[in-house]
Parts: sequence; structure tokens; C-alpha cells
Amino acid sequence: MRASCADATAWGGMVGFGETYLVAFALAIGISELTAGLMGSLPLLCGGVLQLVSPRLIRTLGSHKRWVVLCSSIQALVFVPLVIAALRGSISGTSLMLIASIYWGAGLAGGPAWNTWIGTVVPPPIRSRYFAFRTRSSQAAVFAGFLAGGFGLQWASQSEQLLTAYAIVFGLAGACRVVSVAMLVIKSEPTPIPANMRSIPLLSACRHLLNEGSGRLLLYLAAVQVAAQIAGPYLTPFMFQKLGHSYTQYVTLISMTFLAKVVTLPMWGHVAHRIGPHRLLWIGGIGIVPMSAAWIVSDAMPWLIAIQVGAGVVWAAYELAFFLMFFDAIAVEERTSLLTMYNLINTIAFVVGALIGGSILWILETSYVGYLVIFGVSTVARGGTLFLLARVPKIETRNDDIEVRTVSVRLNSASLDAPVIASLPGEDEHEGSR
Repeated sequence: MRASCADATAWGGMVGFGETYLVAFALAIGISELTAGLMGSLPLLCGGVLQLVSPRLIRTLGSHKRWVVLCSSIQALVFVPLVIAALRGSISGTSLMLIASIYWGAGLAGGPAWNTWIGTVVPPPIRSRYFAFRTRSSQAAVFAGFLAGGFGLQWASQSEQLLTAYAIVFGLAGACRVVSVAMLVIKSEPTPIPANMRSIPLLSACRHLLNEGSGRLLLYLAAVQVAAQIAGPYLTPFMFQKLGHSYTQYVTLISMTFLAKVVTLPMWGHVAHRIGPHRLLWIGGIGIVPMSAAWIVSDAMPWLIAIQVGAGVVWAAYELAFFLMFFDAIAVEERTSLLTMYNLINTIAFVVGALIGGSILWILETSYVGYLVIFGVSTVARGGTLFLLARVPKIETRNDDIEVRTVSVRLNSASLDAPVIASLPGEDEHEGSR
């Protein structure tokens, strides 16, 4: 368990130093705004698809741990070509997209297996406190990583050593992942293949997810992600290329959103306990609607900071409510398989939204007006998702909190999070609490 906390902290360092600045690096090395924007979304599909073959590979390896360590090691190696590209000062957009795809493919493919593995390590009575501590350690490392990386890049940009600084930042990210892998290796695996874990076939999983309750909830999720990603991936290119913001301003905006999200998550847990996740989902769903269009109003830093703080607050409400309504209602032995399907649908929605936004930007020749158009379209699309939310039935849940893993730090929603489904009580715990 101590090794798992160390793994989470090192993982957070990798995310803070590495993935946070991948799109900014693409811009710094001369890749077009459109390609750089797609860099933050299109590669995710590789991970979503690779997860479909993960169960078979896990059984071939005979261990969830071996699969997670393999995926994590591949992810660590990805930073080697990034360091080389930064030192050389050149890389093609296609090569960088391939590197990003391997990074996301390895990272996301190991997620469901890790959720199963950690559930066999942490005793049920202490899971709530343990995962809360583990999550805070990871979030602190993410924050420290992107703060240190951002200020380092800002200093380097003023002394014409920017690409050298990127090589150092990516090197630190890779080193953090190596430490994470080492912690995974020494972590125990009491049960390599848990007897009660059910690997649900693809068609059966689809039928399960498309029942009246879960199906409508997932349809709403997909619509929200498509709407949000019309604009989300292009905020970083807009900031650097159109507004001319510095790395300090970039870090300031991300940190405000990230902190707002982290600080308000416990508050939203108390709200969910009082009013239920369904009403909380309405709060988050309505709150995220205007966040994209708010970028049209002004580009003054005080205004943008206020937007980003608000975005962190409402996205925290949305994510917590969705995770509770979806995963808490699923049988314990089915959660890992259905997490895989959720991730696939989520990543497909990410890509569809990014392609829509990219198409609009391409038609408008990535002009300043083009960015304003996609911000407006994203807001209109988010508003349209409320009609789907109105059709989502109230789903009974037995919990009011779930811990999350920060998979990526994003400007539009502070972070891309994945649920730690082992932090939810099991069926035996529910029975004991009745």
C-alpha cells in the first residue's frame, strides 16, 4: 500500500511535467495550431481501442500486475523520443502524433487492470481513507510538476533555451514514470486473476450499458464530451498563438482550475449526500454550458482566471455525479469490464468533438474569428445536451463519494480524470451497512 502511494505520487509528477506540456511543445517546435490541438484528443482513441484486447492479454500473462507494469514501462519509454526531438529541435507532426498515441494507448490500456489489481490489495474497511490520501498525494505531485515545469519553461523562453528546457521537463517526466514502474514492481499482487471478476463480452456489455437508465446516462455523457471537445483541445493554441500568452499565464490559468476542482470535490460529495447525484448532475450539467463562450467576452487575465475557477467548480460537480450514478449502480464484479466500455465511449466522443472543432477551424483558416466561432458552437452544443439530461432517470446510488485518478491536466476542465472504482464499497460492505 505504501508502494502504491509512491506510485501515485510519481505518476502525478509524470502528468505534471510531461503530458501537460505536450500541446505547447508541438506549438514551440513549429507544428501547426490545428495539428497541435488534435494532439490532445486524437491519440486517446488508441488507448480506448487497445483496452478491448486487454482482458485476453491479461489472461495470457496470467496477471493484472504484469499487464500494468508492461503498459507503464512502455509509457515511460515514450519520453525518450520526446527528449531527443526537443534536443534536435525538430519532429514531424505525424511522428509526434504517433508518440502521443503510444503514450495514451499504454496509459489508458492499463487503467481497468490497475483498478482490479488495487482492489485486491487494499482491505475494504480502510479503502475510503486510503484512497483519499492516495488521491491527494497524486494531485499534489501533479500540481507541483506542472507549476515547476511551467516556470522553468517561462525562464527558458526568455533566454532562448526553450527547447532545451522541454528536453529537461520531458526527461523529468520519464524519470517520474520509471520510479512509478519500480513501485508497481514491488507492490504485491495477492490474487493475480480474482475469481469473482467477470469479463463481459463486447455485445453483452453494450446491451448492459444500453438499458434505459445506463444507456441514457451514457448518451448524455457522450454528447457532453463531443460538445466540450469542439473547443477544449484548441484553447492552448488559442492562448499561445492568438493571445500571445506566456508560460506563466498558461500555468496560472491551469493551476486555478485544477485547485478549484480539487478543493470543491469534497464539498460536492456533501451536496450529493444531501440532494443526491441526479440533482448534482443537473448543477454540473447547467454550469458547464457557458464556460466555453465566456472566452469570447474578454481576454483579460482577471476574467480568464474567474472563468477557469468557475470551470473547475462545475466540472467537479459533473464528474462526481456521473461517476456515482454510473459505477455505484453496477455490480462489483462487472465494474472493471464496464469501465473499459465507458473509456472507449468517452475517448470516441473526445475525438468526434475535436474533429468537429478542427474542421470548423480549418474552414476558417485557424483565424481569430474561427476560434471564437468554435467557442460559441461548443456552448450551443453543451446547452443542447440538457435535453438529453432531462431524459436521464434518477438512478439510485449507495454512496456519495468516489476517488479519481488525474490522467491528464487540461485547460478547459482542469483535468481528465478516471474513477478509482475500488474506492466504492463492495456488495459485502453495503450489506454490512444496512
